Amino acid sequence: SNGSDTPGGQAIVRDFLHAVGGSPYYSINTTYTGVSGSVSVAGETTVAGSSGSRLSDSGVRNIVVNAINSGALGSADPNGVYFVLTSSNIAKSGFCTQYCGWHTYTTVGSTPIKYSFVGNANRCLNACAAQTVGPNGNAGVDGMVSVIAHELEEANTDPLLNAWYDSSGAENADKCAWTFGQSLTLGSNGAYYNMTIGARNYLIQRNLSATDYKCYVGLLGGQ
Repeated sequence: SNGSDTPGGQAIVRDFLHAVGGSPYYSINTTYTGVSGSVSVAGETTVAGSSGSRLSDSGVRNIVVNAINSGALGSADPNGVYFVLTSSNIAKSGFCTQYCGWHTYTTVGSTPIKYSFVGNANRCLNACAAQTVGPNGNAGVDGMVSVIAHELEEANTDPLLNAWYDSSGAENADKCAWTFGQSLTLGSNGAYYNMTIGARNYLIQRNLSATDYKCYVGLLGGQ
């Protein structure tokens, strides 16, 4: 009933994930050794939740493992990143107060897999969204997409939490977290955006280039 957890909100996420691979924005990750700018969506499944449900860290892992073991997402993919994306009625310990998303890894059988949690920012716009109006008309999901991008980048450059991070433990997207650059465009609905990917506009946190250690919104320009 809040206008955020809707099929239209899901479409915003799908459109971003289907278009981000090979984009100037995601190509920033190609500056890291052994990382490509290629991303493709292999599949998705839905897990029903009830109003007021609470989700723990182990609950996030269980959702991923159960989806793989049930065959809903095929066999465990060592090159995949599994995202658990929750609607705004789901309470997650730490979400909105300590973080807006995270990524980690586990094993299914003997296969290491990477997975991530991101909640709908409509639950806490002041904490997990940069603006209360989204460029696609859904502030919660628009904010969510920015966090998805952040975690996807880090899951590629630090997949097993032993690859790229600085002396303080910050990963590449952490170095640019909640910065959006100077080239912002004001949309007709009053929301700002800093990139167009596919047919949509997005306000996405910048990523760190390993070439010059500066934050960018695209490899081809735009700090």
